Parts: sequence; structure tokens; C-alpha cells
Amino acid sequence: MSGALTTDHPAWQTIDNRTLERAVRTASGIWALSYDKGGLHVACAQGTEDVKPALLTTDPSRLPAAAPAGLRQGLSLLGATQRLANPWLWDAITTAILRQVVRAEQARKLYRTWCRIHGTTVDGPHGTLNLAPTASDVLGLADEQFADVGAKFHRTALQAAAALYERQHIEWERLDAGDLVAALTRIPRIGPWTAAAAAADFTGDFSLYPHDDLAVRTWAAQIAPAYPWPGKKDKSFGPMWTGWAGTDRTALHTLTLSTLTWGSHARADLEDPCGT
Repeated sequence: MSGALTTDHPAWQTIDNRTLERAVRTASGIWALSYDKGGLHVACAQGTEDVKPALLTTDPSRLPAAAPAGLRQGLSLLGATQRLANPWLWDAITTAILRQVVRAEQARKLYRTWCRIHGTTVDGPHGTLNLAPTASDVLGLADEQFADVGAKFHRTALQAAAALYERQHIEWERLDAGDLVAALTRIPRIGPWTAAAAAADFTGDFSLYPHDDLAVRTWAAQIAPAYPWPGKKDKSFGPMWTGWAGTDRTALHTLTLSTLTWGSHARADLEDPCGT
């Protein structure tokens, strides 16, 4: 898995077991992305090429030395990994909301259905790609249109988030990661987990991701099964995880994102969990 691409975001889809594809919206337009052994390929599908999407690299040499040896060894096998920091805050918020309550595989299917039915469609290298409906589009949907795609539970959170996003997104996009989490928690039905997941996706800073997420716990236990991990309901996991990095936010980011990257490649064989 050396040089792996982090595919935790549900927009990434595999084509012919070789190529990954996704569409993203930046400030200047919509882009069709593909990733293969030659790296990332980007093409502007709508709008202008002024603001391009970019990959951020995570270096395993920055893993915290205090983390268990088995965990560090397993994550180091990934090599330097890359992840697309979601350039569209609204999509990051949408994705985090649709992960509420349901497991990750269900959330992935729900997100893709939501985008296909209510979102924007563009041409990709190997077919059509879908983006999430805009905040304005969400505010125009009838209640039954949420229920029809399986998002009845998420309707009020999506509507509340869309209304505030329309008024405040320019201010939110200028905030640092920690302040963005605080701002998003002011949205009705957006708690600390959802706000942190959305902010991490948008900023690319996984030092603030909800570290006691079930996904992090599960993949860590798969990577280093000999380590005496706390049980699923044991609240000591979060402090233990962050404690290994101490005050080094880069180390915490590397530890958390590398674990999620490992999991995004392992889920073909393992059931993929999701926090609530």
C-alpha cells in the first residue's frame, strides 16, 4: 500500500479495480479527478481553472514515538500518503451529517444516492460523476424528497445547516480549524463529532478529528491486534490516543489520518464502521 491515496470520502469510486474517480467543486468551478498509478489527473468540467484541487501529503515519519510499536509499524508500511482536502465546505458538512447514526457503508450509499438524485452531474473520464446538491438546492427540497432517498432522519440537520451556510459560509471558510469546529456546533443538530469530522475534511487537519470514532478504534485494533485496546464503550481511548502525540498536532494528525487511510484500503475485506 505504499504511496496510498486516502479514500475515506464517499465520493471516491473505483473504476475497473485500477482507477479512482471523484468530482469536486472549488471556488472557481467543478473538477473531474482521477487517480491511478500515474498519480492525480484533474480536468475542469465546469467553470474556470483558477482554483485547482490539491492533494496534501502525510509523512509516516511524523507518527508519535509513544504510539504502540505494532501500530506504528503497520502505518509506516503505507509510506507517504495523499489526501484531497475537500475544497467545498458545504460538501464536507453534508458528508458529516449523512454519517450521523448510520454505519459507514450505509452512509456511503446514502451520500452517493443523495448526490445522484438531487445533485449536479458532470462528465468524468469513465462516465458521469455526481456532486452534492448546493445549500440553496437543499433549501428548495420538499420533505418527501429527503425521505425518498433515505435521508428522512437527516432532513432537519441538512436544512438548518444549509440555511446558516448560505448566510455565513464566507466567514466560516476563513476560520482556522478549531474555530470552524466551534462555529459548526452552533448549527442545530450538529454536535461535536459532526462538526469535527466536517472541519477535518475541509481543512485537511485531522488533529481535530473525533479520535474516539468507532472507525479509528476498529482500524487501530486491526493494525495492531496484540495491543490491549480499550473496549468500545471505554472512554479512555480518546485521551490515550491524543496522549501519545502530546502537544504535537502534526503527530496527532499523522496518527489519525494514517489509521483512516489504512482502513479505507482495508474495507474491501472488512466491514467498515462509522461513528455516530
